[in-house]
Amino acid sequence: MAEISAKLVKELRGMTGAGMMDCKKALTESGGDTTKATEWLRQKGIATAEKKSGRTAAEGAIGSYIHTGARVGVLVEVNCETDFVARGDLFQDLLRNVAMQIAACPNVEFVSTADIPKEVAEREKSIEMGRDDLAGKPEAMKVKIVEGRIGKRLKELALLEQPFIKDSAITVEELVKQVAGKIGENVQIRRFTRYTLGEGIEVEQSDFAAEVAAMTISA
Repeated sequence: MAEISAKLVKELRGMTGAGMMDCKKALTESGGDTTKATEWLRQKGIATAEKKSGRTAAEGAIGSYIHTGARVGVLVEVNCETDFVARGDLFQDLLRNVAMQIAACPNVEFVSTADIPKEVAEREKSIEMGRDDLAGKPEAMKVKIVEGRIGKRLKELALLEQPFIKDSAITVEELVKQVAGKIGENVQIRRFTRYTLGEGIEVEQSDFAAEVAAMTISA
């Protein structure tokens, strides 16, 4: 397998506007051939998607999904640049897929890792630093291990980092890029809310055996 240099990745990024990781993956899949890598990115709908990401996406739609049994529901806002695109099949399919993805990922709380508040990361760090398996390890090693664990944990909280439920070979972020490349507009998942039936309601637990005993005594 050909070694993929940073220079080659940068060159392909300049040609296509795709992200660094996408370019590296395309070059790896194409044996370092930039022409084939460009074609690979175009087939995936990724090429030029990054160039569009800086444009304002103020249109779009709010989608919903109610899971079978009506115990989990989702509302999600996905933005694009024009109302015309928002009404199109590709965008509407993305909207439905993202809503289903959120319903299927109960641990996801944020759209991206960039949205995660600093205090959440600090809380995770304090938890990891106190784990028993790190006791006795050199401080530098401990810090490195904790950083890796925190990075993994934060990705678990971010929607864009999740494997797409209909194709685990790509992430939700890659799915969005593919759609953006196909429709020719900037597409962004802005926010979402998940509703779980009964969540947050305190249910009084009755002790049936104690109730029976009390009734026997009173009798």
